[in-house]
Amino acid sequence: METLCRIRDIYRSITEFENTFQRHYGMGLNEGMLLCTLSKSGPCTSGEIASFLGLTCSNTSKVIASAEKKELIQRTLGDHDKRQMYFKLSKKGKEQLSAIREQDLELPELLKTILPESH
Repeated sequence: METLCRIRDIYRSITEFENTFQRHYGMGLNEGMLLCTLSKSGPCTSGEIASFLGLTCSNTSKVIASAEKKELIQRTLGDHDKRQMYFKLSKKGKEQLSAIREQDLELPELLKTILPESH
């Protein structure tokens, strides 16, 4: 039972961080993780994004649509297969990711004890 209570506390801390992240940057954690993923991997298909983020295809589509609406990512056609869509960071997405990295929001105390320092 102690493990379950600890998981609840971790989940609450993540939710607290996500709410702060949402207020500060106008996007959810999944959108932020999408930007991070694309910055590291380069252009990806929606299936690759789903795999990287650990989301269902349906949830991935929603995250992609939201990020596109905010002009944070761009959709391009595949070079060899024009039916294949790839997603990459837009200029605005790169700027947003840079702002996120520079500001480094304060983590809730519990998450500080779990996550290694990234500075």
